[in-house]
Amino acid sequence: MRKISRLLAGIAVISAILACNLPSSNPGQQGSDAVMTAAALTVQAQLAQVPSATPTFTSVPGPFPTVPLPTFAPPTLPPPATATSNCDNAQFIADVTYPDDTVIAPSTSFTKTWRLKNIGTCSWTPSYAVVFFSGDQMSGPSAQALTGNVNPGQTIDISVNLTSPASNGTKVGYWKLRNASGVTFAQFYVQIKVNGGGGGSGSTNTVTLTSGSGPNGYVLNDGTVFGFPNVGDDSSNQTAEAFVTLNMAAIPAGSTITKVVVKFNDYDTLGNPFTISDGCLRAYVQDFGSVDAGDFYSGDPTGAVIRWCSTGDLNTATDTPDMVSVVQSKVGFPSLQLRLQFRTPTTNGNGVADMVRFGTVKLIVTYTTP
Repeated sequence: MRKISRLLAGIAVISAILACNLPSSNPGQQGSDAVMTAAALTVQAQLAQVPSATPTFTSVPGPFPTVPLPTFAPPTLPPPATATSNCDNAQFIADVTYPDDTVIAPSTSFTKTWRLKNIGTCSWTPSYAVVFFSGDQMSGPSAQALTGNVNPGQTIDISVNLTSPASNGTKVGYWKLRNASGVTFAQFYVQIKVNGGGGGSGSTNTVTLTSGSGPNGYVLNDGTVFGFPNVGDDSSNQTAEAFVTLNMAAIPAGSTITKVVVKFNDYDTLGNPFTISDGCLRAYVQDFGSVDAGDFYSGDPTGAVIRWCSTGDLNTATDTPDMVSVVQSKVGFPSLQLRLQFRTPTTNGNGVADMVRFGTVKLIVTYTTP
């Protein structure tokens, strides 16, 4: 700024000198103009050498460093709670006394004993009880505490004192176990015939349909047929579907079906069949006649009438309302036929036989005569 001020002052002095020494009318006017022009050019050149007061900006070559932004991790939530359904579970082993359809005189006292195995993970203590569930109570207790402890893997004989009804006919009473929290599990039953189960017109009767006498077997997806009802997959990862026939001859024509209980406790397993497909075994009505390769169902079936998703389900005699209409539709026919299978795809591809192998399949049917 000081250099600029001095230049301006110099210009003013030069201008004053020129104004004083050069007359306004002079033959040498052109020479004075040249002097003025030279002075002005000198001043302009000196001004051009003075730095500008206006700031200048220079670009900085990139790339520029990236400043990371803060990240926020989502909160970690606890895993969802899972059910502990394996705590209380039981398997029916045997009727120690009074097996199914034992004939007893009317109004007669008797002691029914069942043998059960604890296949759960919790011990049964005296706070557990056997309780009446439905059917004919036969003067039995509403609840009766267990005696002693039954640890996982152990068996127990459970007895209740009963009295046969005064009326003739087949009588069935359903019982369950109850844990310390009041939750019931593991249904089992007693079934007797009073005076041979005569029953008159309009009476209520119960009969057990079995799969022992009809065509039974299983078919692999390659068409191979075997003579006993296995279901699941084999070590070659072939699908097996089981076929069972239940004899309907014991139910009189014109009867009305009121209750059906499915009892599939006569079985064993290979591997872990409940890892196949969605983990559930299903039963479907199929009039297959005799068992042959054409009975294999290769699609994704619908219309299941029974479903089991664990060995605990198979061990439990289950009241199945959907089967009432199924059995009713077969009254007057010689048999009821079922196909048992896991949903497609019906192999888990592990190269191990995973099967449920059935013995005798039972349906306990309650009906009234016309």
